[in-house]
Amino acid sequence: MKNPVSEGRLEPDVGLVGDAHSGTWHRQLSLLALESIQTMRDKGLEVNPGDFAENITVQGISLHTLPIGTRLTLGTVEVEVTQIGKECHHGCAIRQQTGDCVMPREGIFVRVLNPGQISAGDPVSLLGEES
Repeated sequence: MKNPVSEGRLEPDVGLVGDAHSGTWHRQLSLLALESIQTMRDKGLEVNPGDFAENITVQGISLHTLPIGTRLTLGTVEVEVTQIGKECHHGCAIRQQTGDCVMPREGIFVRVLNPGQISAGDPVSLLGEES
C-alpha cells in the first residue's frame, strides 16, 4: 500500500525519486487504472488508489492492453511501457481477502525517459494523442 501524494519528481534511471522501488531497472514506476480498482470494488473490496502499491493511478486508459514499448506522457514526462502485470508477492493482502487481485493482470510498469515534476490531476495520454 502506498499513501497518495500530490506531486513527485520523476528521473530517468530512477523513476519516482524517494520511492523504495526506484532504480536502474525496467520497473521504475507502476501504473494501475482506476477502472481496475473499480473491478475489485465491484467484488465487495474496499480499496482505493495506492492500495495495490501502484505509483500512479490513471483513468480512461486501458493500460493492460498497451503493447510493450508504448510511450505515454504523464504531464510533461515521457515513459515507456516495459512490463504488463506481475506476480503478486507472497503476502498480498488483497489476494488473501478475495482470492483475486487485478495488479498481476492489469498493472503495468514503465521506465522514465525524461525528468520532470508530476502532480495529481496531470493529463496522461498515449504519445501522439491529445490529452
